[in-house]
Amino acid sequence: MAASSICVFCGSRLGNNPAFEDDAMDFGRLLAARGWRLVYGAGDVGLMGAVARAAQEAGADTFGVIPEHLVRWEVGKTDLTRYVVTGNMHERKKVMFMNSDAIVVLPGGAGSLDEFFEVLTWRQIGLHKKPIFLLNTGGYWSPLMSLVTHVIDEGFADASLRDYIHVADTLQDLGDRLAAALS
Repeated sequence: MAASSICVFCGSRLGNNPAFEDDAMDFGRLLAARGWRLVYGAGDVGLMGAVARAAQEAGADTFGVIPEHLVRWEVGKTDLTRYVVTGNMHERKKVMFMNSDAIVVLPGGAGSLDEFFEVLTWRQIGLHKKPIFLLNTGGYWSPLMSLVTHVIDEGFADASLRDYIHVADTLQDLGDRLAAALS
């Protein structure tokens, strides 16, 4: 059986809390320790770069996907196990999604939110059953989960929407729950 591949969406910046970078690096090492492949946005900046460098240093297989217009901006990391350049952002997300077994979202900005909501919407309309995890470092994603609850409470989504999102407050919890979901 092939090793599981984990799609990681996260910031192209480090953010203000040093715990964000620490957790990104620790998650990269966790991927390697579990024998999982990292699938991510192929940048060598921000949390993207942190998770990839840590995963590589720990021996993980790495698969990066970047659109041609971001190669310079996100400093395309060409020393990955596999490096793919796509024509646009839509292709990037599709390639990342199609080459993964689960999705993990670390802290990030508008791009990470776009990626999260796209895979969540695909799950909601039945296009996949891949587990979606949020690593809630320092409560980063708590306001997002409040928004999801608000959307449900206001009648714009079924309560099942919340069931598609698995929130982990620690890396240990994330690793254990991800392993259970992949078994």
